[in-house]
Amino acid sequence: MNHLNPAPSRRRFLAATAVGLGATAAAGTSGVAAAATGPRPLRVATFNIHHGASPADVLDLDRVARVIQAMRVDVVGLQEVDRFWRRSGFVDQPAWLGERLGLHHAFGANLDLDPEEPGRPRRQYGTAVLSRWPIRSWTNTHLPLVPGHEQRGLLRATLGVRGTCVDFAVTHLQHNDNRERERQSARIVELLGSSPEHTVLVGDLNATSETPEIRILTDALGDVWPQAGTGDGFTYDSVNPHARIDFLLPSRDLRPLTAQVFTADPEASDHLPLVSDLLLPVRHRR
Repeated sequence: MNHLNPAPSRRRFLAATAVGLGATAAAGTSGVAAAATGPRPLRVATFNIHHGASPADVLDLDRVARVIQAMRVDVVGLQEVDRFWRRSGFVDQPAWLGERLGLHHAFGANLDLDPEEPGRPRRQYGTAVLSRWPIRSWTNTHLPLVPGHEQRGLLRATLGVRGTCVDFAVTHLQHNDNRERERQSARIVELLGSSPEHTVLVGDLNATSETPEIRILTDALGDVWPQAGTGDGFTYDSVNPHARIDFLLPSRDLRPLTAQVFTADPEASDHLPLVSDLLLPVRHRR
């Protein structure tokens, strides 16, 4: 199913308008034309938010929001996101975070279950996109599933970034079955294409870079860490990082300028966020 994103809040609209007017006044006509055809920086992140709970399972969604705010990203993909669960105060987490941060949002429900209390909305669980840029449309596709395991999905959002479209995709692969992850990775490549352009795949992939399931993805996409990161890049767990299982995988036409594990608040979740600055390619007018 294809979805259109609702209009941004009035606060978000006014802020964007003010920034746009300021940039236009400063640049002049030639500056606007150059911005439309020149390189487009895009700051992206991935963050498994553990339904807003700390490693000690203390719920504090505003703490997650403060981490996202501090990263100063254009777009972030989130995993382990709740809607209307008792454990997270029956909050619609993607909508709450979007409103709190003044960002557009999209949510992909991979679990859709009966409510935990009479009269409550159905509880859902999955992935989300929060974006400073408009979300023109989005889809969520369920990935291959072994019976009895958790349903996983690929959430794809088409973003309008300075006159060009970027396909931003979020996933969270199965944690305890490498063969299932291989099937899920192969399906993701099928959905995104073997040679995608203007595409970023992010997520908690529950595997390390040398495994077959990750190589399936990196045969089609880049990996920001070996290209622009320094050190081990460990994102899990947040208190004692020992594994690089959270990835930012851009298409090969996007150039990673930076990559860093964001460690400002390690106990906001059980994963650390991963952040990268990408450069979208120049597109000349005809």
